Amino acid sequence: MVCNRLMPAVSGLESEFAGKVRARNVDCTTEEGVKAVQELGFASHGLVIRDHAGKVLFKQADHTVKIEEVRKSLKEILSA
Repeated sequence: MVCNRLMPAVSGLESEFAGKVRARNVDCTTEEGVKAVQELGFASHGLVIRDHAGKVLFKQADHTVKIEEVRKSLKEILSA
């Protein structure tokens, strides 16, 4: 659910954390995307880290996404 500006960085996380992270970009203009945006409390889009069961472990909304914070959170989550 990230904008085009962050999509390459988010997709790169899958390579950086190979075998541990799966990246998925959701089009927020689709019915599924609009529903997810509303459920997550985003104004238009954002970034979410979920566990294998779908529980939200981390999220940043809209244009506040900072990839270094995402990377740090992933490292913490994966080391727990």
